[in-house]
Amino acid sequence: MPLPIRWRYKLDRWRSDIAARFRSRPAPAPRPLLCPACGTLVGAGATRCHQCGASMTFSLAAASRSLSKLMPHATPITYGILGLTCLLYVVSFLATMRRSGFAVPGGGLGMIFGLGGINGFILDRMGASLPRTLNLEQPWRLVTAIFLHGGLLHIGFNMWVLMDLAPNVEETYGSARFFFIYVVTGAFGFVASSMFGNASVGASGAILGLVGVLLAQTIGRQSATMRMRRSQLISWLIYMALLGFLMGGIVDNFAHAGGFAAGFALGKVMADRQPADAAERRLADVLGWTAGLAVAASFVFMLFNYFATARPFS
Repeated sequence: MPLPIRWRYKLDRWRSDIAARFRSRPAPAPRPLLCPACGTLVGAGATRCHQCGASMTFSLAAASRSLSKLMPHATPITYGILGLTCLLYVVSFLATMRRSGFAVPGGGLGMIFGLGGINGFILDRMGASLPRTLNLEQPWRLVTAIFLHGGLLHIGFNMWVLMDLAPNVEETYGSARFFFIYVVTGAFGFVASSMFGNASVGASGAILGLVGVLLAQTIGRQSATMRMRRSQLISWLIYMALLGFLMGGIVDNFAHAGGFAAGFALGKVMADRQPADAAERRLADVLGWTAGLAVAASFVFMLFNYFATARPFS
């Protein structure tokens, strides 16, 4: 007696599935790759781009491409800075809670600026910028201080402005040169601040450095877009200057001025476009990796300092 059609269909499907499990399938042919630096199509097994010479695996462009898979945007360094800064704020806040508990801020402006405040001793251990003589002994503080913040309003305002400005700079200059600009302008801001005996933390010097870079782009250009951008940046600088004047005891005006000056100088020196050839890409990679190694080394020194200066909690 023949089997019903429905059963025969099921038996044939099971037989095909079982056979497919034990049948070896040929591996798919390797697909060509895109150079992470210039976007040129290269061979599947190539280790370097034949067009610009960039490494397909070990370059800042390749690292940015890998990082961009985890980020929700085409500017991975910007989001990396945002994530690292927020992570360090959480760590410093937990360390403050462990040391002194949660202190309710006072009334008035103190309640606003003191919300989520970080203990000064914790900031010192984690790499705050100090007066000049101390920074000369521990120059890594000029870098670590860029990623530290003193309170919730402090980090909130800085990260808001960062996400408004940084993607534009990173898309214009490329991830490598953007990272170099951010670190150098932030460090130079703290150099200026420490020369006047200030102890300080925050990304505002680096953010003013980005403003300086963008303003330098507009100098001498009379297109409607550039005039509008120049007007907006100058207005923003005026607001920052007024804020610094009214809140001189809270805002570090010297770090702002130093970061802006460094950014403006870099904006006049660097071409405001992506690297155009192999030589420019190599130079950009050198700048980016130099900034990355400086940040990594600074945080290693910070960890040594943090555990070396541990004291009993009060």
